[in-house]
Amino acid sequence: MNLTKASKLTGEITVPGDKSISHRTIMLGALAKGTTQVKGFLQGADCLSTIDCFGKMGIDIENKKDTVIIKGKGLHGLTKPNGILDVGNSGTTARIMSGILAAQPFKTELTGDASIQKRPMGRIMEPLSQMGASITSIHNNNCAPLHINGSPLSAIHYHSKVASAQVKSAILLAGLFAEGKTSVTEPYVSRNHTEIMLKYFGGDVITVGTTATVSPNPVLTGQQVTVPGDISSAAYFIVAGLIVPNSEILIKNVGINPTRDGILRVCQEMGGNITLLNKNDANGEQTADILVKSSELTGIEIGGSIIPTLIDEIPAISVLACFAKGKTVIKDAAELKVKESNRLDVCVNHLSAMNADITATDDGMIINGGRPLHGAVLDSKLDHRIAMSFAIAGLMADGTTTIQNSDCVTISYPSFYADLASLKK
Repeated sequence: MNLTKASKLTGEITVPGDKSISHRTIMLGALAKGTTQVKGFLQGADCLSTIDCFGKMGIDIENKKDTVIIKGKGLHGLTKPNGILDVGNSGTTARIMSGILAAQPFKTELTGDASIQKRPMGRIMEPLSQMGASITSIHNNNCAPLHINGSPLSAIHYHSKVASAQVKSAILLAGLFAEGKTSVTEPYVSRNHTEIMLKYFGGDVITVGTTATVSPNPVLTGQQVTVPGDISSAAYFIVAGLIVPNSEILIKNVGINPTRDGILRVCQEMGGNITLLNKNDANGEQTADILVKSSELTGIEIGGSIIPTLIDEIPAISVLACFAKGKTVIKDAAELKVKESNRLDVCVNHLSAMNADITATDDGMIINGGRPLHGAVLDSKLDHRIAMSFAIAGLMADGTTTIQNSDCVTISYPSFYADLASLKK
């Protein structure tokens, strides 16, 4: 994909459904009694992997593109899959689903693509094992493929070393099958879509501070779910609208869950002109239309408790910081080293190749804004968030920016390049 400089971006778009919420509708819909109907489901490769895995465990899922219908069989209705469960590139599927598989009365093998087979699974293996799960890494490297031999589980109170919604969700979903109440305490609150949706489906979930607690054996009931637009997908257009001169973009019906809205808070603190319109609430998830106008930005320090609320948006924020006056410091973001790529290294290397003044640190980066960017040939590393972030950088770079392996955006945003082209004037 080749990108050239844009003079302005104007118009209105609707980004695809939230990836995190879409995954959870399939998992909880499968464990609920009755039919769950999902509108706005993300038709990206990761979420389709979740549909495939639960289909292999006996759940009837009808995907009509605009609506997904899940015919749930209740908490104990899954059946042994015929073959290996392949999660593709989806770490969310691998980690969260492992919490469910740990309690099933059958054995499963879970694998994924080359990227998944390098991503750390020990972070869910440890707490699930403490609950009594029999879960092993087939290559003894704490990565997939995993062998899971379903076992009776006991409740624990787990103190997570990282603020990770995937870790928290795996434990809470395992806790649905455990004896006693299961709790997870995090250093900071990670995204809470699992807790919200569990309550919506009839589960007993209590959150106090950074601790979430779930009671076992709920009767979950199928629901009507409308998935809001994914703020992580909206982030690229938020950044683009702020940095490209004379721009005004309206992004419709985006989820603004407070555990996910760090990108909005950071942009506003940097001086970004962002207005939230038509605020609403759907299935317990807050939504709004986001109006973005080009702005003069100032560098800030980003770290601490806000990081879990914008962890997926840091590549886009690193691009944004190149156009802010002064210095931006991003810290406490070591988690980016174990995503689809080492996003910290890739952002530093790619922005350096584009002439940015950027320095790597152990857990982030330091960016001195104001240096003009130049086009470059950049490898996406098959990482959808890298591809989209540097497509936005290309809108403000002299010459041509070429994104290699650009089709990886289908993981979360199949129509990204078309939507971007619709705004260019």
